[in-house]
Amino acid sequence: MINYKTEEEIQIIRESADILGRAHGEVAKRVKVGVRTADLDKIAEEYIRDHDAKASFKGYNGFPSTLCISVNENVVHGFPGEYELKDGDIISIDCGVFYKGFHSDSAYTYPVGEVSPETLALLKATKESLYIGIEEAKYGNRLGDVSASIQKYVEDKGYTVVRELVGHGLGRNLHESPEVPNYGKRGRGVKLQEGLVIAIEPMVNLGTRNIVQENDGWTIRTRDRKPSAHFEHTVAVFKDRTEVLTTHKYIEEVFKF
Repeated sequence: MINYKTEEEIQIIRESADILGRAHGEVAKRVKVGVRTADLDKIAEEYIRDHDAKASFKGYNGFPSTLCISVNENVVHGFPGEYELKDGDIISIDCGVFYKGFHSDSAYTYPVGEVSPETLALLKATKESLYIGIEEAKYGNRLGDVSASIQKYVEDKGYTVVRELVGHGLGRNLHESPEVPNYGKRGRGVKLQEGLVIAIEPMVNLGTRNIVQENDGWTIRTRDRKPSAHFEHTVAVFKDRTEVLTTHKYIEEVFKF
């Protein structure tokens, strides 16, 4: 069952998303060669806590951290830890905020130092595909219109879409119906109605679309160990518009590629 949101509920998600966007911006200031991923996690946790909110991910099904930090071939759900960022790495940072009873969720993938042109092109295409999907997330369209547009955009560029992991509805719960795949067929799936709030999050691989789960029970990586990129926004559907509730503005003020 899909839990459609009232305007009042969406306003709270906006407020949650603003805290989230600013937390991402604080983390972005420290994404550089030599920084431990655990230090990035601490920055986000403290910022969120200092703004009377909670980290959505910490403790979720036992997840130990505020941020999901996934480096290079890791797609999603990586743990922050002692790893120090190296020149040429890419790092996906996924974060959620729980505020006044509602969640927001967004992700961004950064190049660290001098990254290969091939990998930078993957990041650029994945980020662009997020906005291609958002353009299709409008009242009266089908969920498959969103999914198919993302798939076509990235596959036309020679990349592959992870199929086992999907976007999702969110609100009072971090993960709600409907699932939002990054592949599919136009005209299929749920019709998008006013009050629908979903996280759209393309996960795109340079090589094969196949993935494996590491022994930690969380980290997902590409089977061929080639790089993967991940970008995400939380969006709300209205009759007259679609609004991106989360923001990458604070990231992009300090970190552009």
